[in-house]
Amino acid sequence: MKFGVLYEHQLPRPWDGVAELSVVQESLDQVVLADRLGIDAAWAVEHHFLEEYAHCSAPEVFLAACAARTERIRLGHGIVLMPPAYNPPARVAERVAMLDLVSRGRVDWGVGESSSRLELEGFGIDPAERRAMSLEAVEQVADMLVMEPYPGFQGRHISLPARNIVPKPVQKPHPPLWLACSNRNTIRLAARLGVGALTFAFIDAAEARLWVDDYHETLARECVPIGHAVNAQVAMLTGLSCHEDGEEARRRGLDGFRFFQFALAHYYAYGQHRPGRTDLWRQYVAVRDELGMEVLGGGTGCIGTPAEVARTLEGLEAAGVDQAIFIQQTGRARHADICESLELLATAVLPPFREREAAQAPTRAAVRAPHAEIALARKARRRTLADAEIPTVPAYGLLPVDPATLPEANRRRLEVYRQMREIIDRTR
Repeated sequence: MKFGVLYEHQLPRPWDGVAELSVVQESLDQVVLADRLGIDAAWAVEHHFLEEYAHCSAPEVFLAACAARTERIRLGHGIVLMPPAYNPPARVAERVAMLDLVSRGRVDWGVGESSSRLELEGFGIDPAERRAMSLEAVEQVADMLVMEPYPGFQGRHISLPARNIVPKPVQKPHPPLWLACSNRNTIRLAARLGVGALTFAFIDAAEARLWVDDYHETLARECVPIGHAVNAQVAMLTGLSCHEDGEEARRRGLDGFRFFQFALAHYYAYGQHRPGRTDLWRQYVAVRDELGMEVLGGGTGCIGTPAEVARTLEGLEAAGVDQAIFIQQTGRARHADICESLELLATAVLPPFREREAAQAPTRAAVRAPHAEIALARKARRRTLADAEIPTVPAYGLLPVDPATLPEANRRRLEVYRQMREIIDRTR
């Protein structure tokens, strides 16, 4: 099993003039530390308008900064919102490829569509169509990253003529694809699409086994890859606060994790939000003492001593989870505490897991390879355009303009362009 860290950039009110600066810079420092400690991946969400819960609206910028500061840690979009109103598909392809180049091939590309009204309605997205929009976009972006040129597409939600999308990514055919999953139905969808399952539901090891088995059984039976490769992995999110004193670990970690769950429910289940005015932290504090442990679900097993954390991770490992993703930057968790927890995790908990991962990874890959090959054989590949079918797209040409109205430098440039056109026309 491998290990990742996830960033929402949570920022409870009240805010001062440097609050957002601090949370972003501290998160960058934490990723640098995670890279040094051997953590395998750093994931960043994409959310819009979700005050206090997630101030990470441009993850590609944050991940690029991480790439510049790190050497080996993988950098995951967890996730890119794929309905075209959020992110035009060609722009997703360009950004994913550029980030892969900047990071020397360390990108993981997670996708999804969100279900919060603040986000969907803010971008004019029909909630009933968001899944169809997202899947149509994912398939086209995968083609854009691979095909030269991309042959164009006219669909229900996307219309783009033939173009060669540049740059292309380092990882071939494209970075590993993942889908955000919150229940077993989306786990099965990820398996049918041949993409990794990024499970953002907090579940215990027993339920994790059911989800993992369901995923791999579905993939073996029904997978038709939406991309050009199969990424047969399941990653699961868990809270983290590791300290030699279990009570101190819980003091440092449980409050932030409770706020994380409280804010999640506010934006996705029951909340009434007034943009720029609702004080979510104040609402949380008012009911904090009434929130029992059940509000935290199964995600608190990694809040405790190294031995307690190890037991939880051993359960996920035995269930077949490929990556445990830790979220620590929740509520008002202190930067120093987060760093201390990461360091203790890396030194006191993870070494046996790394040894087992190194020993077991080749066998696991060999077992999964035949299923991937069979799934890829089911995929209907788009035909590459013949040269004669690739449209020629002329420039607008020199617009009619009176040279006397232009500055001298522009007049000279216009004359150069006219001469260039005459030379080219003579050589055709």
